[in-house]
Amino acid sequence: MSRRRRALRRLPWWIAAAVLAIGCLIWIYPFLWMVSASLKTSAEVFTKGLDLLPGDPAWSNYERAWVEAEFGKCLLNTVIVTVCTVVVVVVRCAMTGYVLARHDFRGRRIIMGVLVATLFVPAGYTIIPLVDLSQKLGLLNSLTGMIVAMSGAANVAAILLYFGYFRGIPKELTEAALIDGAGFATVFFRVMLPLAKPVTATVTVLTFLSTWNAFFLPLVFTFSRPDLRTVSVGMLAFIGENATDWSGMAAAATISLLPVVALFIVLQRYFIEGIAGAVKS
Repeated sequence: MSRRRRALRRLPWWIAAAVLAIGCLIWIYPFLWMVSASLKTSAEVFTKGLDLLPGDPAWSNYERAWVEAEFGKCLLNTVIVTVCTVVVVVVRCAMTGYVLARHDFRGRRIIMGVLVATLFVPAGYTIIPLVDLSQKLGLLNSLTGMIVAMSGAANVAAILLYFGYFRGIPKELTEAALIDGAGFATVFFRVMLPLAKPVTATVTVLTFLSTWNAFFLPLVFTFSRPDLRTVSVGMLAFIGENATDWSGMAAAATISLLPVVALFIVLQRYFIEGIAGAVKS
């Protein structure tokens, strides 16, 4: 009887585990199908439907995507733009969040209100003045201009994450550093920023994902310079006038996802801590 009661008590847990397992399978199935499609021929992509097992793995799809479509160059451009954008966004948002959280000055609430208001402005509304300004500055059709445009957004979510984290740090820590003769830059870069590693990891992951997957802005900035295309824009190389290379596109998409997965695996612990810490604050 005791075993039966134990089994009945565990039954809800087993049901929940089964439901979660099914949900996880449904969630990761598109990714598995994409990897599977990258190893199929163009005909098998349609004939095999939802079947994940390719008949004879076509590894040549990766070679075609890397060499013929010059996806390696697109990947290099994306790495340069993404890394530079992440560095600029992290430093700028961290300093903004630090000043707003730790310094009381006139107009602080107005600045916070303006920042929050920018959340309701669609990104497409700013593309025309952004392109016009970049053209006048001679930054259009260049990686530098793309980096400036990608990192010049308000990034309100990142600022609010740093704001909430820095606001929860005791003021005595800053006062002790100031007593020891440290200036603003020293306090920020050597004391406060190292303490904000979880938030920095969170902002890094979010900025990396948004920059890596950006399509509209890189498309506009590389319209006349195909050699500067990023991975998202480089997918257009697989779309022809009469046919689309679906297997090559799947191989390119799989290659482009590997750095994202690797970054998240490395920073997942700090990413979760940063989200939890910001919500708690």
